[in-house]
Amino acid sequence: MNELTLKYGCNPNQNPARVYMEAGELPIEVLNGRPGYINLLDAFNGYQLVKELKEATGLPAATSFKHVSPAGAAVGLPLSDIEKKVYWVEDFEELSPLASAYARARGADRMSSFGDFISLSDICDADTARLIKREVSDGVIAPGYTDEALDMLKAKKKGNYCVIKIDPSYKPDPIEHKMVYGVTFEQGRNELHIDKDMFNNIVTKNKNIPDSAKTDLMIAMITLKYTQSNSVCYCKDGQAIGIGAGQQSRIHCTRLAGQKADNWYLRQAPKVLNLPFKEGIGRPDRDNAIDVYIGDESDDLLNTDMWQRFFTVRPEEFTRAEKKEWLKGFKGVALGSDAFFPFGDNIERAHKSGVMYIAEPGGSVRDDDVIDTCDKYDIAMAFTGIRLFHH
Repeated sequence: MNELTLKYGCNPNQNPARVYMEAGELPIEVLNGRPGYINLLDAFNGYQLVKELKEATGLPAATSFKHVSPAGAAVGLPLSDIEKKVYWVEDFEELSPLASAYARARGADRMSSFGDFISLSDICDADTARLIKREVSDGVIAPGYTDEALDMLKAKKKGNYCVIKIDPSYKPDPIEHKMVYGVTFEQGRNELHIDKDMFNNIVTKNKNIPDSAKTDLMIAMITLKYTQSNSVCYCKDGQAIGIGAGQQSRIHCTRLAGQKADNWYLRQAPKVLNLPFKEGIGRPDRDNAIDVYIGDESDDLLNTDMWQRFFTVRPEEFTRAEKKEWLKGFKGVALGSDAFFPFGDNIERAHKSGVMYIAEPGGSVRDDDVIDTCDKYDIAMAFTGIRLFHH
């Protein structure tokens, strides 16, 4: 098959719509459901991301995509008891490495992952399918599925869940094309190989970037390679914990991603872990309630009748002072940027979210100011010399 007809393009008024190959066959097989235009954009970008994460780390990888940028990306490291609770998987005694990767990718920013398109680096097993089945999601792409996993996924969304199998040996043409306003753009594919050697040019006084932090920086940079620019990515313990995508100003990317990273850590605070949810409250409603509870507009939840929809008793306020105190324990975070930081204000904001390791291209006329700000906080920063814009 070299052509697949779609329901419509980005919007219902954009017809006709299809994907096709100029030569050869499509590298995918639709096993269930009917993918849309945006579904396939998410699927192809996401699969490239997890394929590269697997190649770089040797670990199964997963990503949760929304609107052509990842909401989360992770490799298959074991989950702590707290992480299991935060990611709503505490009812699983043990998860496969691939399922752990998806739990992390989905759990990094559950608000943004609602209705995601999932990409998996490995054959989807039953553990991973069980996690996917109970989340609100549009579809999944993987190099294969076990029979048990496929049966579970086919039953999702009343039998309409989109399940795509991709040929892992597929090699795209080295030249890619894109049409805008009737004009065709052509460029070489971004085949940049990202590994730990990219972080050897450490320009700060602190020269210590441990191997674990280099892994996190590698995950950050691979994630940024498939994130709409401008973009920055905060990573910790093998997963992206805050992604700022598509902002015109880099400081806005850094703030947005930093707030998401802060929320990831705030969800691990005892007050949040022990919220008295009512029986039967679904995961999306819990996610929404937690997001409001830890945010600046918690009054909308606690000082109105709204709390009664979610909780058996009115929770105590998580005060600004308590949140600030909890975030003091947030350390060891790695930060990647798809282009240089033009001002030291980005470092000031990153420091507030526990960033201790940074990778960015360098090349700003204010590099000295950025380096000085890193030195002020004893942050180790590597200049990669590589820009990773993605549009």
